[in-house]
Parts: sequence; C-alpha cells; structure tokens
Amino acid sequence: MIELTNVTKKFGNKTAVNNFSLHIEKGSLTMFIGPSGCGKTTTLRMINRLTPYDKGNIVIDGTSVNDIDPVELRRNIGYVIQEIGLFPHLTVFENVAIVPRLLKWEQKKIEQRVREILELVTLDQSFAQKYPLQLSGGEKQRVGLARALAAEPEILLMDEPFGAIDPINRLKLQDSFLEIQEEIKKTIVFVTHDINEAIKLGDKIAIINEGNLIQYDNVSKILSDPANEFVENLLGQDRNIKALSLEKAKDYVLKDGFIT
Repeated sequence: MIELTNVTKKFGNKTAVNNFSLHIEKGSLTMFIGPSGCGKTTTLRMINRLTPYDKGNIVIDGTSVNDIDPVELRRNIGYVIQEIGLFPHLTVFENVAIVPRLLKWEQKKIEQRVREILELVTLDQSFAQKYPLQLSGGEKQRVGLARALAAEPEILLMDEPFGAIDPINRLKLQDSFLEIQEEIKKTIVFVTHDINEAIKLGDKIAIINEGNLIQYDNVSKILSDPANEFVENLLGQDRNIKALSLEKAKDYVLKDGFIT
C-alpha cells in the first residue's frame, strides 16, 4: 500500500530522516514513535508531500507520490493533527463537509455522508450545527477525525492526535478509535510519543531515533525481542507486563479446571 524506499530528508546540514525504508500494509495501523526531533513527523509529512523528500522514493499503490498532483494527493489522504485545525467560523457540519465540497460532491451526498460520519465517531446529529467553541477537547478531536474520514480516503495520517487530551478522555478516545478502525479498516500511520498508546493501538510499531528506523515489527515481537538498548529503554522496565496486557482471555483454554 505505502512503500518508503531509502528516503532521506535534510534541513540545512541536519539529516532529519536518513535512508528510511518501510512497507506499510493495506488496512494496517502503523505507529511511529521516538523522541522529539527523531524524524517521525517529518516522515509522516513526506507521505502526503507536505514536506518534500530529498532522496529515495515514496510509493502509494504503485505510484510515486511525486507523480501525483500534491493538492489531489492531499485531498485523497485524511490528515489529523494535535491542534485539530477546525475552522472556528464554520459549524461542525461545514467543517466535516470541506473536502467533499472541494471534490464537488452533490449536496445530498454530502449531507448523507456527514450524518454517517458523525454517527461513526459517536457524535449526536445535534452536533452538526454547533461551532468549535461549543465543543470539548475530546469532541473537537472526534470532529477532526470525522473531517479526515469524510471523503472516504484509503489512507489516514495522524500526528499525535490525542496528545493534548486529558488522560481519562484520551483513553476513551483510544478505545473509540480502535472500534472505528475495526469497522473501516483504513491504512493508518499514527505518530505518538507515548509507548503505551503505540502498544495499545498499533498493528505494527516503527521505532525511530535520530532519523533512523531502529526497529519495525508487530507489537508482540518488539516487546519480546527489542532490537537494542534504545528500544529496551523506550519500552520501559515493565515491558513484560505490557506484553501480558496484549493477551486476551479467549486465547486461553480451560482444561480440567485449569487455564492453559
């Protein structure tokens, strides 16, 4: 679905992303994590060409992103950021409908899609006529997600979308997001600085440091077999407990009265 091959990006003399290669499967949720300034957001932004890369190539469904008109590319890729970026003078309906209108959808189709997407992100239809100032932080984030999904993109890029939300509502948003992804099965690239969030949400995790991809694998493999000391430190001393949290009761079989 998304293929990054030997991608490099420099800002002046500083290499932000160094010879970065990664394959992201269709319908998967891939988490980018690493310390501040490691290149995770730069890598995300190169996928939709908000940041141009200097070397290498990024291919989506067999086509280099450099061969796609950047405006057209961004209209077909959902994008959610921590600041949300809702237009304060527009209602929720108008915010969600922005990309469908740019794509010249018929009004009836737009209205139907806004209703569907508000239901998907568990917002009552009455929210359609509210303005951003009338919303809580969690509600704004749901509207931001709704707007990113409104035009039914196959790819969704998310840059620390829950980072500014308080811990309790953040957990609720994570749970809701997993339920939504289970239904829509989009190809999602999600930047986070929170290892617990990465473990909870991700199908795979890409661990990045100083512009280099340190380890890329499914969550259980990273927890059981960290590539080096940097990854071990990122995972924390309780990584075995984190690994246990991935287990589900249905994976265990009761035999002769004992769990096996």
